[in-house]
Amino acid sequence: MRLLLQFPEGLKQQALSYAKRLEKEGNEVFISASPTFGACDLALDEMRNIKADKLIHFGHAEFQHVDANVEYVEFFVDAPLEILERSLDHLRDYNTIGIVTTIQHIHQLDRIKVFFESKGKRVVVGKPYGFAKKEGQILGCDIGSAATVDRNVDAFVYFGGGLFHPLGALLATTKPFLVVDPFNSTIEFIDRYRDTYKKRSRGKILASLDARKFGILLTTKNGQHNEGLARIIKQRIEREGLSAGILTANTFDFMSLENMREFDAFVNTACPRISVDDVDRLSKPLLGANELMEVLRMKKELSEMRAKS
Repeated sequence: MRLLLQFPEGLKQQALSYAKRLEKEGNEVFISASPTFGACDLALDEMRNIKADKLIHFGHAEFQHVDANVEYVEFFVDAPLEILERSLDHLRDYNTIGIVTTIQHIHQLDRIKVFFESKGKRVVVGKPYGFAKKEGQILGCDIGSAATVDRNVDAFVYFGGGLFHPLGALLATTKPFLVVDPFNSTIEFIDRYRDTYKKRSRGKILASLDARKFGILLTTKNGQHNEGLARIIKQRIEREGLSAGILTANTFDFMSLENMREFDAFVNTACPRISVDDVDRLSKPLLGANELMEVLRMKKELSEMRAKS
């Protein structure tokens, strides 16, 4: 069988070992060298081009059904749970907590739940919106396991490494949010970022009020492609007498976008985290769809005010 292997950045150092193991079983093996941002970003183009019989995608759970032979190999990490004892000092004022994590630690979630319950906490585990497949699991684009229980908890606990995943959940919730990182042995509330990102969003909106030409980002990635939304946004912009063009790529190169100097602002329809995390990579505003709607609303109000004066 001809196989294509795809690894996220953190697992690429194991690519050759897996390839050799599968070759010994009689397979012809290729390794994708493209970056991947999750199961929403399968190497389907490479798969078709080399005529692979199967794509084996490591490190993530299934994101959505695709019309291709794809095998998902989830990668679990047994992170040390001793740090949970130290987190209790931070949670002394909160009786009911919601716990979330990534697919790498989802197998440890029951043990985390039992630990907090043994310490007198009521623990709530929410359900994802649909892109994530496990209760308590969060993705950059699916924070349902937190958002769906926001009203039912006093605080949240994220167990895992890094801030990428908990930041997404933080921005969709209102309660104190504690990050317990077993790899760096750090425990901290990250609530301050809510104001940071709210101010950043407001700044992008205000910076776009004079924009007349908008570039709409449309990716070809399997789980991020949203042509319908891109078309609706283009029509909505043009209805206001403004100009818009749909820009398509698999992975957007921000230096290339900078060279498209005709555009005054950009609107993202790909991974929603692009318009949250990558705004500093462009000199022009990079808006989410909701932020664009606010820009158009404010533009209309300003136009009406000027007409009356």
